Amino acid sequence: MNQTAKTYKDIILNTLGTFGGSNSRQLAGAVGADRNVPPPSATELPYGGTYIPEVLLPSLQEIAAAFDHFKFDEGFLADFADTLRTFSGRPTAFTPLPRLSAEFGGAQIFLKNEGLNHTGAHKITHCIGQILLAQRLGKQRIIAETGAGQHGYATAAVCARFGLDCTVYMGKKDYERQRPNVYWMELLGTKVVAVKEGSQTLNDAVIAAFKDWVANPDSYYLLGSAVGPHPYPAMNTFFQKVVGEEIRQQCIETTGRLPDYCVACVGGGSNAMGMFFDFLDEEQVQLVGVEAGGHGTQPGEHAAKLRDGKRGIFEGYHSYFLQDGDGNIAATHSVSAGLDYCGVSPILAYLADEGRVKFETANDEAALSAVKKLAQTEGIIPALESAHAFAYAFELAAGLTKDKIVVVNASGRGEKDLFITMRHFQEENLKAYAQHLLQHQK
Repeated sequence: MNQTAKTYKDIILNTLGTFGGSNSRQLAGAVGADRNVPPPSATELPYGGTYIPEVLLPSLQEIAAAFDHFKFDEGFLADFADTLRTFSGRPTAFTPLPRLSAEFGGAQIFLKNEGLNHTGAHKITHCIGQILLAQRLGKQRIIAETGAGQHGYATAAVCARFGLDCTVYMGKKDYERQRPNVYWMELLGTKVVAVKEGSQTLNDAVIAAFKDWVANPDSYYLLGSAVGPHPYPAMNTFFQKVVGEEIRQQCIETTGRLPDYCVACVGGGSNAMGMFFDFLDEEQVQLVGVEAGGHGTQPGEHAAKLRDGKRGIFEGYHSYFLQDGDGNIAATHSVSAGLDYCGVSPILAYLADEGRVKFETANDEAALSAVKKLAQTEGIIPALESAHAFAYAFELAAGLTKDKIVVVNASGRGEKDLFITMRHFQEENLKAYAQHLLQHQK
């Protein structure tokens, strides 16, 4: 660990929003929308930072100052905890998976069931934190982006709860494949904008949201992961760290000790950082992030940023991004919309270079198989994002001894993926259902 031997927790929650600074991989320089930023050397430029249009700087400074104040404010923290309990339904369950553990014959497997949160995923947690912050800043309009729709759905829910206007940007591809969540957002009164530019996925939704914020700087951008310019990576980690805090308490109550492994899927990084944060300074707990392996290893066939990405600056922060040979953002693919993103949290980039978090991949087929295995063996249907973590965890657990404990973060539940998984498992039934709906329209 560098940075004057502070704990990882201290480094992540620092007030500057920068992480590391002396790293091994070659810096790719500025990319995409921020290619006019001069490319410092790898040793000069830490991860994170604030690389944004000047018009947004006052808004970000306002949010950063508010976060630095309210993260220590007892009244704010009490309000946050109470809303998590009464609106979201925390704490979420810590569930043993005895049949799977017995079948694999190795480690004991547990899941943290974040899908039991209101709106079906971990995203509601940082949405509650940020909406309480926006409320204290007097904001009346909220902007958000979403991929799988879980962050958009959660943002729509908290905006309805607190009476705020809400606009959510969603890539057209995701808008179509995650249609149930689009409906829920619209039912909650949110305006959902399908973004038709670019690859029509999460990356393009983020760009569209930033454009809206540039045009309307008095709005509050409720960014949905541990990415983006400071303070978002640290702020969303701060709000999500309750996940790991609950796992610590629940695992000790259930097993008498801490887990040996914590496994989470990685898109931008919010659920992974929520799970990992409380264990970062516990060296005996191994932390594993699982990226989307897609359906191949060529550009455009996966979303494995920490395996194949290069360092660069994009969407306001410095991290690893999937890029083409010219330094432009490359196309991505994943069966799960929430992992189909070109970048990764600057905090996870730093922790990867530090060796504190290990990164693996799981492909589309493995994730789909994990959905069926968990559903039919333990009665729990995970989101396709979470299924990537389960796919790797099943292999991991099988190779460990029975005294080891593996905890998987089930970051969301699988109802949102109905039309994707049904097309894979029961395509003819899906076609018959769609035909029935069309034939019986009034």
